[in-house]
Amino acid sequence: MTEQPSPAARDEERLVTGYSGRLLLAVSVGWSLIQTGRLVVPPLLPAISADLGISAARAGFALTVLWGLYALLQYPSGRLSDRLSRKTLLVGGLVLLSVGFLALSAAPTYVVFVVGAAVVGVGAGLYPTPARGLVSDLFVARRGQAFGIHTASGDTGGVVAAGLATLVLGLATWRAAFLPVVAVVAAVALALHVWSREEYVFARVDLAVGDTGRRLLEEPEFRWLLVSYCLYAFTWQSVTGFLPTYLQVGKGLTPALANTGFAALFVVGAVAKPLAGGVADRLSRGLFATATLALAASMLTLLLVATTPPAVLVAVVGFALGLMAFPPVMQAYLMDSFPTDSMGGDLGAMRTVYIGVGALGPTYVGVVADVFDFTVAFVGLVGCLLVSGLLVFVVGRG
Repeated sequence: MTEQPSPAARDEERLVTGYSGRLLLAVSVGWSLIQTGRLVVPPLLPAISADLGISAARAGFALTVLWGLYALLQYPSGRLSDRLSRKTLLVGGLVLLSVGFLALSAAPTYVVFVVGAAVVGVGAGLYPTPARGLVSDLFVARRGQAFGIHTASGDTGGVVAAGLATLVLGLATWRAAFLPVVAVVAAVALALHVWSREEYVFARVDLAVGDTGRRLLEEPEFRWLLVSYCLYAFTWQSVTGFLPTYLQVGKGLTPALANTGFAALFVVGAVAKPLAGGVADRLSRGLFATATLALAASMLTLLLVATTPPAVLVAVVGFALGLMAFPPVMQAYLMDSFPTDSMGGDLGAMRTVYIGVGALGPTYVGVVADVFDFTVAFVGLVGCLLVSGLLVFVVGRG
């Protein structure tokens, strides 16, 4: 079992008030808006594809560009935030995000849309690893709870994305969905600028890619957890990229009901992640994470065979419960294991790999759906979850 922190240590780390609480709020709202902007795209894909005249494979490629660049920046952003300051990377990333979302809203062609997605990917890539590094700086005794709150904020963004997509498609065109995101992202950047006590630091930094890679890959535990997380990320990005489309095309749901199912994924996550993070502070993280992946695999299987809208929605909720409980448990475990002076870069290096592998997910689903159908594509994801859970179980018992 994880060693429990003292009550005094827990009381010093405020989750909702004081300096630590304000910054946790700011970086969590920023993460929520990043997720809103990125996750509003999947519910809009049918409208975007029709407007720009693109296939499922080309739509999947645009998502892969976004997620791929997002993944590529995880390690550099973490390393830079360790050597410069968290504030420098966080505010800079939010500024780039604003530019990218504006480009998406105005894209007249598929090429411009992909360029906008690339800028969003770069801006988003600069943000989450420094944000998690900042959370780790602020919280030790309550790190699991803090990570639960922070990661759950991304699910709140998913809920907002689904509602925003439904509202925009009913009142305007898909292009209008990105404008409110730009406004709030700019407000968060201003809040971080004012509240953070850190300075902006600009200097040349040795990324030490070789040293970091050797440190992580020489440890068998990290190697197998990385493979497990790659399979999880591949499933996560595949599902979030095409779940609304699958619910419409594969299950015959209306666009509004499909978006409701998509929103349910994140409503459940917003509740499950803080709870899972709290449990992770007290129980075996390996065994708990294995149970979450087993639940996700079984519920995804139920989704594939479900034939009625109520059964489909029940399966989505169960799938979300298992899938969304995994990240805070594993991220708290990893941050506990990394050296303090390199935790941002080490987490970033792992995120670069597993999110990079995961970025191939939307292209995989799009290609398989074009050749066969979405059901065949999603069957492969069940296998990914099962293997991922097995690896975590083996490492957790070691």
